[in-house]
Amino acid sequence: MADSPLKLTILGLGTVASGVVRILTADNEPVSRRAGRGFDIRHVAVRDASKPRDVSLPDGVLTEDWKAAVSDPEVDVVLELMGGTTTAREAVLAAIAAGKHVITANKALLAEHGDEVFSAAREQGVCVAFEAAIAGGIPIVATVGRLLTGNRIQSIAAILNGTSNFILSEMAGKHRTYGDVLAEAQALGYAEADPAMDVDGTDAAQKLVLLTQLALGKRVDLSQFVRQGIDKLELSDMLYAEELGYRIKLLAVTRVVDGQLEMHVQPTLLRADRAIAQTDGALNIVELEGDAVGPLVLSGAGAGKMPTASAVVADLVDVAIGRAQQTFPLLDLWQQDSELTVMPPEKIELRYYLRFKVADQPHVIADIADILGRQKISLASIIQHEAPEIDATDSGDAIVPLVIMTHRTTEARLRAATDELERLPSVTARIMRMPVAD
Repeated sequence: MADSPLKLTILGLGTVASGVVRILTADNEPVSRRAGRGFDIRHVAVRDASKPRDVSLPDGVLTEDWKAAVSDPEVDVVLELMGGTTTAREAVLAAIAAGKHVITANKALLAEHGDEVFSAAREQGVCVAFEAAIAGGIPIVATVGRLLTGNRIQSIAAILNGTSNFILSEMAGKHRTYGDVLAEAQALGYAEADPAMDVDGTDAAQKLVLLTQLALGKRVDLSQFVRQGIDKLELSDMLYAEELGYRIKLLAVTRVVDGQLEMHVQPTLLRADRAIAQTDGALNIVELEGDAVGPLVLSGAGAGKMPTASAVVADLVDVAIGRAQQTFPLLDLWQQDSELTVMPPEKIELRYYLRFKVADQPHVIADIADILGRQKISLASIIQHEAPEIDATDSGDAIVPLVIMTHRTTEARLRAATDELERLPSVTARIMRMPVAD
C-alpha cells in the first residue's frame, strides 16, 4: 500500500456525504486495500458548523469556508456533495482550477453545466467522476462508459427516481392515494420537504440527459423532450392499469428510431409481467440494448445514504488507483456532439391511456370518439364502470370516469385532440393521459 494517503475535501455533510464519511472513518481496511492507499479527510465544508451531525469528525475538520477547503494545496480530491447548481458550480470550477480531481453526485449540476465542467477539467488535466449522479448505487457510468464500449447503444428504458417509484409502488400495491404516500415518503426521508423535482419528472429527466450523453454522445436540453411527472396521478389510474394488465412507472426513455433519438420521461403503462414493471420501492432499474451485447438489465438501490455513498467511494477508489484519470479523457463527454438529432416530440408515435371525468349524459362517448376520429386516433378499448362518482355538475348530472386506450398515434395528434376534448361541456376536468409501452 502506498505510504501517502489521499487527502480529501468534502463539500456538504448531508445524507450522502455523511454516508461517505461513515465508510471512510469506519473499519475501511478493505477500501484502503483496494485503493492501494488510505484516505485523509482534511476538510468538510458546511453552511453551519454548529448544526448537530450524525457523524463524528476530528477537531478542525469541519469548516464554513469552502473556498479555503477547496484551495488547500495539500488536498488531492474534492467531493462535491452539497447539491444545487450555483455554489456547487463555483466550487467545482474552483477545485478544477486548483488542480484537484472532482467527484460529484450532482446530476443537476452536470445536466446544466456539464460542458463547462468537463471542458475545464480536460484543460487542467484532472478528472471528474460522477457514478453516483445517475442511478445511485447502480454502476451505470462504469458499465456504459467502460464495459460497453464495444457496443452502439440502441435504447435505454429506465426508472431513475426512487422517490416516485416508491410512491407509485405503494399506490399500486396497497391501493393508497398519492397524497397519503407522498407524506410517508417524506417521513421516511425518500422525499424532500419540497418534493417537486422528484414528482414532476425533473430529477429523472436530468439523469436521462446524462445517460444519453454518456451512452450516445448526444447533448440534449431538457426543453427538447416531453417531461411529465406523477403528481397528477390518482389511485383510480393505478386500478384501471391493473384491470388492463399493466403497471404505471415513471419511465425515462431514449431510443434510436430512424436516425433520430426518441426521448421522453412520463408515467407509462407497462405490461405487468415485465421486469421493469415489477421494480418496486425505492429501487431503480436501467434496461439497455447494445448492438453487440443485446438486452442488458441493471437494478439496485437508486437512492439513499449508503447505496449512493457506495458509488461515491467507488469513484474515490478509481481516482486513488489512477483508473478514473485514464478513462475520463476517453469518455468524450460534451467534447463532440453526435450526428443524431432529437426527434421533435410532436412526431413520436405511441399508444395512449386517456382518463376522463365526464358528465353522465347521452352522446358523451360519441362526441369524444368523433373528435379522436377526426384526428385519426383510433380506439383500442373503452372502460366505463356503472358506479358514479359522488361529484356532480351544476346541472345535477353525476360525474363518471371514462378510460380509453388508443392505438398508436402521434403526440401532435393527441395534443390537438386533447385541446378540443377539454373544451367539451361534458368533460369536467383535465384529461389524464399516459403513453403505453409496447
